[in-house]
Amino acid sequence: MQRRTSACSQYTSATTPDTCFLALILTLSALVFMAMGCHGAVISKDPDLKVGGTIAGIVRATDGSMPLVTRKVTAIHAVSGARFETTTGVNGGYTIKVPEEGRYRIEVELRDGEIVAKGPDETVVNNGDLDPGRDFEITVAPVARKGSL
Repeated sequence: MQRRTSACSQYTSATTPDTCFLALILTLSALVFMAMGCHGAVISKDPDLKVGGTIAGIVRATDGSMPLVTRKVTAIHAVSGARFETTTGVNGGYTIKVPEEGRYRIEVELRDGEIVAKGPDETVVNNGDLDPGRDFEITVAPVARKGSL
């Protein structure tokens, strides 16, 4: 009578499927543990390492019913003057990742006849924060008709 062996018995001393499965799990666990040991935690005291954050908001018409798409939004670092730009999406939303902590002034692109009815004050970004709610409301000024006073 021929003895049946498991498929992994040629690689291990396991002779049954259960033992083979256990040997496989232990081997994989050991490999994962060794791989993790090769890549320890990264701790840096490098003063040049900068951790900024994210500024987000929505640009819309004053009545709030219409998002204003494809508008350039710029965050300007108050100290360095560095500029970080993005464009609003289909819902009027924008997100700007900035590499430095600090104070930022946010500007939005205006088109002919538009004024900012409501905009965010200068915002402070701290250590990887998400700074949401930096919304703009844009009002289109009425166009003066020729011949009217």
